Order: sequence, then C-alpha cells, then structure tokens
Amino acid sequence: MSDTFPVTEPVYVHGHGLLKGRSVLITAAAGVGIGFAAATRAVEEGCRAIFISDIHERRLGEAAEKLRAISPDVEIYSQICNVTKEDEVQALINAAEEKLGGIDVLINNAGLGGLRNVVDMPDDEWDRVIDVTLTSVMRMTRATLKKMMPRRKGVIVNNASVLGWRAQKGQSHYAAAKAGVMAFTRCSALEAAEYGIRINAVSPSIAMHEFLKKASTPEELARLAAGEAFGRAAEVWEIANVMMFLASDYAGYMVGEVVSVSSQRA
Repeated sequence: MSDTFPVTEPVYVHGHGLLKGRSVLITAAAGVGIGFAAATRAVEEGCRAIFISDIHERRLGEAAEKLRAISPDVEIYSQICNVTKEDEVQALINAAEEKLGGIDVLINNAGLGGLRNVVDMPDDEWDRVIDVTLTSVMRMTRATLKKMMPRRKGVIVNNASVLGWRAQKGQSHYAAAKAGVMAFTRCSALEAAEYGIRINAVSPSIAMHEFLKKASTPEELARLAAGEAFGRAAEVWEIANVMMFLASDYAGYMVGEVVSVSSQRA
C-alpha cells in the first residue's frame, strides 16, 4: 500500500452555538490568519459580543466590518493594541471589560516568527520574537485573570505550535517562545483553576495564510505541507474550530492541556 494520499479538501463546519451568550476577546485578529478565523468562528458559534485587537489599524477596521456582515446582531468592537506594551494591554482589557460587560473568553493569538539560524541571531530579533510570542501571552493573561478571578469564571485559549515540541532549523527563537507558551499554559492553568477559570492551548502544525507565506520560503512551506498526513496544510478555520471547542463547555474538564492540531505522520 502506498504511503501517500491524495490531497483532501476540508468541509467547512457550520456553527452549533458553542459560544452562545459568551463574550470573546481576541488578539492579533486582523487580516487572514488564525486570529481572524477564530473571530469569524466565534461569531458563527453564537457569541453575543466580540472584541478584536491588532496593531494594523486598516486591517483591523476591515476585519470588524467583515464580522458585522456575518452577523449584524453580534456586537463587534475593535481597538489597536501592541501586546508588547503594558499600558496598551491594560487599555485593551479595560475597554473590553466595559464594552463586553465582562470578558468570558480570551484567545491569545499574537505571535511573531521568522527564519534565522542561531549563529546569525541578533539579540534584538530574539528578544522581539520572545516578547511578541511569549511575554505578550503572560501580559494578556495576567490582566485578564485580574478581571475573571473575582467572577470565578472564564476561559483562556492560547495559540502555541508543534514547534514547541519538534525541531526545525532556523526556528530556535520561535520554537523557544512557543515551548514557553505551552509551559506557561500548564502552570497558569493550575493557578486559574482554583477560581473556576480554564486555560488551555492549541498547538497547530502548519496553517497556510498570507502572513506565514511572508515568514518562510515557498519551498519550505511546500515541504512542510507535503509532510502532513492529508498532504496539505491546515486551513486557518480548522485551527479555529479547536479553539472554539476549548472555549466551549464541551471542554469543561480540560485544564492546562495543549491540544495538537496536526495531521503529521508519526
């Protein structure tokens, strides 16, 4: 039997009300990446209100308009936020708390990659990737927990990566950051669980979108996609589907888990 398979086309899964009545805050939600896919799925899953943030003003505005077109009944809010700046994180959390009437679900999606071997790695590039990809998750979680803990409820979903487990040349900074997100998820989840708050993470392998195409070569992306069991990269909404599951009551007993969203062969 051949160990290769034809590329399969995924079937889009329509909403089932998984987030009915919930409010959602998502970072890095503009454009065509996993963040906007998560925002779209949250709206389709019946959230009552959603607040999206990003550092790209034009794309953020366009994203908000697209969400309003999907469901005019859902309250849509947006605000510029650089998640490496504590004052901007505080401003975002305070605005979201006010507009949403309390944050029920936070999705930490901000991240920054690149391709650089260790021997050529300048400190500022390493620091930037760690700050955007890992430290921002801590900042957002810290600020949100201070709001959720008095209410003794809430859900946080972090976006990690299989590179937190697996090795790839040129990705030491990004892999280190994502491994940190996994460890942070596990530790912070135990602290939050005492207050009835769940923190978990998804760990995608490769989800194709325009931002990823800018961060790696076409040859490398084709090689990685070919290594997947389905012979293709994931669609961003396939990653977002798992985020919706973790944000929903179906994942009610899951604490500190990192769920691999991958079709890679063993």
